[in-house]
Amino acid sequence: MTALFETMRAHGQQIFDGVPHARALGFELVAIEYAKAIAKVAWREDLVGDPDTGVIAGGVITALLDNLCGVAVAAAMETFSSTATLDLRIDYMRAAEPGQTIWAEAHCFKQTRSVAFVRAVAYDRVIDDPIATATAAFMLNSNAGRKAGANLK
Repeated sequence: MTALFETMRAHGQQIFDGVPHARALGFELVAIEYAKAIAKVAWREDLVGDPDTGVIAGGVITALLDNLCGVAVAAAMETFSSTATLDLRIDYMRAAEPGQTIWAEAHCFKQTRSVAFVRAVAYDRVIDDPIATATAAFMLNSNAGRKAGANLK
């Protein structure tokens, strides 16, 4: 394994904690393997999208899948490179069960020189009954070509 991967494994939760949105939503990184990552988000009342049903908001699941896909990409890198989501497709298959923790697994299955490809799934009770699946493409070395110290305004 690479030094980057070993660092990620040793400091896994800090990956999510370094992203304010992920930290605010309570994402917890459960495991990292080479090119794979598992995370969860506990059900909380403030994450509910429909108060009548108690179902967690779809945006929370989208954010979890997007963030976790990025972690899986980083877990597949030989050396660190910045990334950016190029494409993210979410297929929702059913509502999450109220009160249940949402789990997600992502796998970076292919990398080219400039793009990484990922598949992911979100579920509550069993992975074979997904809430949603995702396919994503991430640009690698997303800061290439930027002038040093350039700020976007």
